[in-house]
Amino acid sequence: MPSALPDGEPMPDDGSLPASALAAEPAAPLGFYLHVPYCATRCGYCDFNTYTASELRGSGGALASRDNYAAHIAEEVRLARKVLGDDPRQVDTVFVGGGTPTLLPPEDLGLMLSAIRDEFGLAPDAEITTEANPESVTPGSLERLREAGFNRVSFGMQSARQHVLRVLDRAHTPGRPEEAAAEARAAGFEHINLDLIYGTPGESNDDWRASLHAALEARPDHVSAYALIVEEGTQLARRIRRGEVPMTDDDVHADRYLIADEILSSAGLTWYEVSNWATDGDASARCRHNELYWTGADWWGAGPGAHSHVGGVRWWNVKHPGAYAQALTEGRSPGAGRELLSAEDRRVERILLELRLSDGCPLSLLAPEGARAADRALSDGLLQRGPYEKGRAVLTLRGRLLADAVVRDLVD
Repeated sequence: MPSALPDGEPMPDDGSLPASALAAEPAAPLGFYLHVPYCATRCGYCDFNTYTASELRGSGGALASRDNYAAHIAEEVRLARKVLGDDPRQVDTVFVGGGTPTLLPPEDLGLMLSAIRDEFGLAPDAEITTEANPESVTPGSLERLREAGFNRVSFGMQSARQHVLRVLDRAHTPGRPEEAAAEARAAGFEHINLDLIYGTPGESNDDWRASLHAALEARPDHVSAYALIVEEGTQLARRIRRGEVPMTDDDVHADRYLIADEILSSAGLTWYEVSNWATDGDASARCRHNELYWTGADWWGAGPGAHSHVGGVRWWNVKHPGAYAQALTEGRSPGAGRELLSAEDRRVERILLELRLSDGCPLSLLAPEGARAADRALSDGLLQRGPYEKGRAVLTLRGRLLADAVVRDLVD
């Protein structure tokens, strides 16, 4: 959940959407993202819309407190029901992210989920995920989360090396993510993801290999591996600028990505999005909620700074927990702004997002210059020939390393 909000037109106080946005196909999936903005400490690389207790003290008062946060989320879910009217769809996916959602009691997260269940209903096979820091859960809390209805958990592991965790300002110790994954499995969680970060200053190739092997020893059915992006305004960016830690380069990131793909693939996990691998042959191991984002489906984002998309309308909430709670308390939408996507906007976004998937994007989406760029990419070994001959642009391994550049060429 990035900290910066885009420009856009004002959001109506009642949160209403244009009639065109409400004409959803009954079979189209609907998801909910619930943002929990609280963290015990701020990680040095984090640019998300999150707050520690000291950052909230004296800023928003009781309204910014996490003690009654679940009730505010439930209120926005009820607003969503009013706005979406008689939309008959049950909710297919729920993703609780942050921040650190598991700083809240499991019962609070269950209250949020109950609001969705009461207002919309949950599909029988709904995927219900919460993010968690390894140090923020116990066997007992995981059991209570499972009892509340969660069936997928995503742990922020990042690295198995202490010196790397220290640079990232992560609080857990090596080995704890693997323990947490085992505790989640014992509690009955059907799906477990581990998030990893590569390219941290001071990390070596051997460090990265050790992190991958440690993650696999925890037997997750999903691994996400992201290159470290140093965002301006973060503590890590300031440390690099002062020369306290070195900065890695794109060649290092490429080497680490190749290592990740080799080790994860050898362990039976297959890439289905550039930064995500899931158990080969098991579609249920994929993160279905993220697939909503990547395929331009509908989701409602509740919480401070959360983004939503329904029927070609995208909107975003106010950032601060106090302002968010104040709006709901006054009976207003917490939306800060919105934009109506044109047909061209949606075409470009489909290329941007779908090309990152293992299924790729239809060549029919490309404009003439983009189609010529795709021909060049095929000749350069960046796109797979078999899918191309069947009308789809699918990245090769080399193409994944250069995905951003390939996408830029194809959207022209």
